[in-house]
Amino acid sequence: MKTLVFHRSPLLKLTFSAMFLAIGMVLPFFTGNIPEIGASLCPMHIPVLLCGYICGAPWGTMVGMVLPLLRSAVIHMPPMMPTAAAMAFELAAYGLVAGLFPRSFVRKPAGLYVSLLTAMTAGRIVWGLASAVLYASMGSAFSWALFAAGAVLNALPGIVLQLILIPAVIYALTHARLIPLDK
Repeated sequence: MKTLVFHRSPLLKLTFSAMFLAIGMVLPFFTGNIPEIGASLCPMHIPVLLCGYICGAPWGTMVGMVLPLLRSAVIHMPPMMPTAAAMAFELAAYGLVAGLFPRSFVRKPAGLYVSLLTAMTAGRIVWGLASAVLYASMGSAFSWALFAAGAVLNALPGIVLQLILIPAVIYALTHARLIPLDK
């Protein structure tokens, strides 16, 4: 069985990116029904990371940048300033970093976890920097305590979910030959 020809088909990448954007728009509705941890599951991060891995860095970056802004503009969640604006930079970093790792590295379990942890760390650092700038522009302070709470403590269920779900999905799609094994 042949794999889909991702590296030669911009239309296929566009289609999959649109699918990940749609999933990112809808997924928070499902997790939002779990009041205790719904937002902490970071539901928009999952399709952006998958888009970066499957479609590549440019597509993952675009989906990551557009998703929180579009969701905020359409349904007003998350609030545009500073939340959605900071998330746009964070998710763009996720999509970019996830897409930069070669598939030959990512198809190995250790490589996938290294790339995932790198993308998650980079995204959270970018979120912190963007939040600091946005809060300052609004006349508020963004402290280390807010960074620690937003980037790690409140997001811990989402971090665990991403570390379990993303490798499982990538593994399943790779072994079903639905995504290419090399770039």
